[in-house]
Amino acid sequence: MQNRLAKLFLLIFISFSVSVSGQKLIDSPLARYNLGILEPAGSFRSTAMGGIGTAIRDNSTICYTNPASFSSLDTNSFVFDFGMDYGINIISDGTSYHKSDDMNFDHFMIGFPITKGLGVAAGILPLSNGYYSISETVAKGDPGYDAVTGGYTGYHIGGGNLSNVFLGSGINLTKNISAGINLSLLFGQISRANEFVFADFYNEYHDNISEALRLTGINLEYGLQYSAPIKKDYFFNAGLSYSAAKHCKSNYEKLSMRFTSSSVTDTLAYISDDTSKAYLPGTLRLGISFGKRNKLTAGFDYVATNWSNAKFHGSDGYASNTRAFLFGVEYIPDKYSNYSFMKRIEYRMGGHVEDNYLVLNGQQVKEWGASLGFGIPLRRSGIGALSKTNIFFDFTRKSYETTSVSHYENYFTMGASLNFYDFWFVKRKYD
Repeated sequence: MQNRLAKLFLLIFISFSVSVSGQKLIDSPLARYNLGILEPAGSFRSTAMGGIGTAIRDNSTICYTNPASFSSLDTNSFVFDFGMDYGINIISDGTSYHKSDDMNFDHFMIGFPITKGLGVAAGILPLSNGYYSISETVAKGDPGYDAVTGGYTGYHIGGGNLSNVFLGSGINLTKNISAGINLSLLFGQISRANEFVFADFYNEYHDNISEALRLTGINLEYGLQYSAPIKKDYFFNAGLSYSAAKHCKSNYEKLSMRFTSSSVTDTLAYISDDTSKAYLPGTLRLGISFGKRNKLTAGFDYVATNWSNAKFHGSDGYASNTRAFLFGVEYIPDKYSNYSFMKRIEYRMGGHVEDNYLVLNGQQVKEWGASLGFGIPLRRSGIGALSKTNIFFDFTRKSYETTSVSHYENYFTMGASLNFYDFWFVKRKYD
């Protein structure tokens, strides 16, 4: 028991350290705006099923998007979930292509019951990623060339991320109704830099503009779930969760400089604002799930966020309301088979269709995707019969088009998480 606890706390420490310092290095011009690329929330089981989770109740899964589900954790059990993912983004304007890829930490979560019908969970998850690296060279004859200034190369670089740390609890109010609440801490920084170096490097002044936005805030998320009393072994759940809108502490800095080849610099402007409050809108989730216990689960989620009400540096005109439709299914041939490993594997698939919160050239970015995955059980002794490795594969396309611009991003992601489940609080008669 002591060895297990020591290993657990070591994993928690490593996970937290990696999540705070890590940066997902996948290029996307869309990360230049607002808070960057918003990351999907939840476990890899949820990701493989299209992102659903509002109405999911499972004793071996932490469904972060609805804290009411924490009440379903087994008495005396312990759940630990740690995940890494690998992504490839292929960007196209119809004629040229650019590819980037990276592997990074995704999440870690823990959950355990206080007593029957009362569970607690905590963890850290990514909220957004602000990385991009773009360069453009304009020479004589190119669009945008100015004979007065001559040719130039523009470098546009972004970095940083925002993360959520949460602590939540769920309780059974009645036999069929549960409620829950999450306390979340948002923190992180998004930084951006734009530099223009002119072709006549030795006789021209060059420009550099850098900015950084730091956000910190505390938020509450509420959840309800209803389980309908129906035929034995079959279930129907309905769920609702709401992440309240929040005012965050904001610190914004912007520095404009010019420099020469001899490293002489001149500050043109400096802006520092730590008095304005950022405003992030609330998110409403509605969901249903149904099926046969330990055999089949199907579900649907509707997610709405009024991003047009958001207020933070750089958001004006670039954010719009989002609506998402998520759907997924999971099938297990025989969860407790003693003879067939393949029958114990959990098979999942799903999809999502949604509006991205970003608006460019007056057009809202559109997004759709499909996913599949597997829950591969670990050995039956030691770690626990319900412990598993969750693997998912996802394809998501983001696009926007105007009369003069076409932009497509094809994002391929795969990830694996260790989902440990064990009865940690039972005193064993034999070692």
